[in-house]
Order: sequence, then structure tokens, then C-alpha cells
Amino acid sequence: MTVLSSISRNALSVVSASSVASSLLTVQTVGRGFVDLTAEVAKFVREANAIEGQLTLFIRHTSASLTIQENADPTVLRDLTVALDRLAPEDFGWSHDTEGPDDMPAHVKTMLSATSLQVPVMKGKLMLGTWQAIYLIEHRRRPHVREVVVQFVGKTGSG
Repeated sequence: MTVLSSISRNALSVVSASSVASSLLTVQTVGRGFVDLTAEVAKFVREANAIEGQLTLFIRHTSASLTIQENADPTVLRDLTVALDRLAPEDFGWSHDTEGPDDMPAHVKTMLSATSLQVPVMKGKLMLGTWQAIYLIEHRRRPHVREVVVQFVGKTGSG
């Protein structure tokens, strides 16, 4: 059933995508868990002098992923870790176990989450909600060096 609701939007903004700014973010993880990338990504947006456009993040791995999730209550991240572990348990009897029992579940968890994200940028700011943060999720038990491509396409202060 569809319910009636009030919908509004601000004035239309049209810009030409005259600039592309890119950077490679290298993240040393400590093992399984969430790494908050929000501050570093916001710094990239400021350094790119981004005004309006689209920010893309892409992780160059198959056993770690990206997500936008709540940043206010740390129990959310713990519960998400438990949920992913239930969906792809290490003791499932996976065929692919060459790199250890946590490798194949890590691939499944990456498939269930995301390898790329897009965040709009308006008036020089990431348009994340109040309680949203950008996270890298390390699905492996051991520490790893992970690479995330960060790219802004749009209008900058110099373009």
C-alpha cells in the first residue's frame, strides 16, 4: 500500500563536470573489522577544492569491501560483523581454502557488501547523513595493506 507523504526538493543545480581529481588511499588494517575513512575522504574533497559533483571510492581487493553505515553507536558495527559471519561462516566447508579458512568467507562477504561507493558532493561537502560514515571492512583475520581509489568528478574551485 502506498501512503501519501510530503516531498520537496531544493532548486536544481547544474554544473559541467570539468575536473577529475584522483588519489590512491593506502590503509593498513589491523585485521577483521571496520576502518572509518570519512575524515580522510573529506580531506581529499577539501584538497581537490571540490564544489559540486560525484565522489567515487573503489577498493582494489576481493576480500575487503566498502560500506556507508552508522557512526554513532559502535554496537551497529559489531552486529554487522556478527551478521556477516553468520552469512559466510569459516566452518562451512568451502572448497577454496588455499589462503586459509577465512579467505573464502571474506570473498563472500565482499560480494554481499560493496567494492565501490558513490557520494554526492554539494557546496564542497560530502552529502552524508548525520549518522553516516564511510568504512573499509577488512574481512580477513590478519592485517593487510588495502588500496582504495578515491576520485572526484565535477566542478572544482579551479575548474
